[in-house]
Amino acid sequence: MISASRWSWWSELITSKKDDLTFQLLIFSVISLSVFWYIFRKATFRLPPGPRGLPVLVYLPFLSPDLHHEFTKLGQRYGPIFKLQLGSKTYIIVSSSDLAKEVVRVQDDAFANRDPPVAGVVVTYGGIDIVWSDNNSYWRNLRKVFVSEVLSHKNLEASRSFRRTGVRKIIKHVYEAMGNEVDVGGIAFTSSLSVVTSMIWGKSLDENEESSNLGVGFREVITKIVELIGAANVSDFFPVLSRFDLQGVERTMKQQLHKVDEIFQTIIEDRMSVKPEESVEQQGRKDLLQILLEHKQKDNTSTFSINQIKALFMDIVAGGTDTTSTMAEWTMAELLKNPEVLKTIQDELEQVIGLNNIVEESHLSKLHYLDAAIKETFRLHPPLPLLIGRCPNMSCNVGGYTVPKGANVFLNVWAIHRDPKYWENPTEFDPNRFLNPDGTTKYDYSGNNTNFLAFGSGRRRCPGVPLGEKMLVYLLASLLHSFDWTLPKDKEHELSDKFGIVLKKRKPLMAIPSQRLPDKVLYNY
Repeated sequence: MISASRWSWWSELITSKKDDLTFQLLIFSVISLSVFWYIFRKATFRLPPGPRGLPVLVYLPFLSPDLHHEFTKLGQRYGPIFKLQLGSKTYIIVSSSDLAKEVVRVQDDAFANRDPPVAGVVVTYGGIDIVWSDNNSYWRNLRKVFVSEVLSHKNLEASRSFRRTGVRKIIKHVYEAMGNEVDVGGIAFTSSLSVVTSMIWGKSLDENEESSNLGVGFREVITKIVELIGAANVSDFFPVLSRFDLQGVERTMKQQLHKVDEIFQTIIEDRMSVKPEESVEQQGRKDLLQILLEHKQKDNTSTFSINQIKALFMDIVAGGTDTTSTMAEWTMAELLKNPEVLKTIQDELEQVIGLNNIVEESHLSKLHYLDAAIKETFRLHPPLPLLIGRCPNMSCNVGGYTVPKGANVFLNVWAIHRDPKYWENPTEFDPNRFLNPDGTTKYDYSGNNTNFLAFGSGRRRCPGVPLGEKMLVYLLASLLHSFDWTLPKDKEHELSDKFGIVLKKRKPLMAIPSQRLPDKVLYNY
């Protein structure tokens, strides 16, 4: 028979052993769960591959003027999606059509935000424009006003006279310069500026108007602004250093913005001084400024401030002039390098329009080969080689890798457009690849086919495509129908580019026009 004291000792021993076992099981469970969590997290949150090294060292290639080429090489090494750690920020580069579709179509909503660079924030009055605003109610309202009212079919048709006037002025200007070298990009910019400013505030603003000093130097200012937005800025990679503005990007951008702001402020103040009863629609249409001011006055819940109006002006003026002139220059450069393509286009122009007539917008839908040549130019020289970066509002899975929330995601359109997986003989300039058997053109600028992403896709696709396309085709058709073009004999014709948010020709295209139409009256404005 066991005594009470001995039983008490045995009971305590058993209880102690049970407590130890419970503690050990608890520790084992915690360790096991931690291990499983780590394995699960590693499998689920697997970041894309990419070069290793100190962030500051990885930053250095970003200064390259051939960044699109560098990114393409990295894509060939690491795969169609890779990661760069630039300072304190994570950058994800996507270089395939299939993965691009995941970003801009399948998961479009998650990737619809922006992480604007310092220069972009400054020039758009705090990032309150269409390009840099996040996907929120303000952005959707602003985009709706722009697309449904300013770029409506009715307004585009009613503003046809502005495009005709802008193009005809340029044709006369080139005619007067025949036999001399002409800056193709410069004349395209002037024409686009005239059209865009007429549409947004009802008044032409271009550098040929001697009666107005507002347009003087405008191209240089816009070019500098676009250049600064695309420049590598250490403040973008190390936000903690942004207060120091080490490279002076913010200071320089403010100087450029001041020059444009004076023009915007003058235009807006002049319009606001007009009494409502004195404001009339021009040729059945309202310009953008009138539409925005009316919204400002009638709807206090979605009021457009003066700075918000200016920010939208900046989007339209910069995008509608710089991109259009850049693509006009690239197209002309490719045609001069490929004279057989140029001849086919001019034969088509002669057949559709006739040598005793000038180009009108009603002719454009019949110019299928010219349309194909322009699209081929967009393929080889996409205006935005990396598009505008997207910033996911949550961590997303793309191609089996995790794209973390807040990362900067860029689509390498330059590489996608030259990928032999999607394009046969991708480095050759061949408009026929965009022609259907019936002579109509393949593809469009909607971005539904992610093999061709000239203007992006999804909700962040460039909203100004309808106007830009009309203007570009009309301008090029008029220049090619009205003149024969040759290159200066003492200058080498080259097609090298330099990287930026807009892909520019490294050297301006200078060409010599000569009269093509028999009747000189056709060159009158």
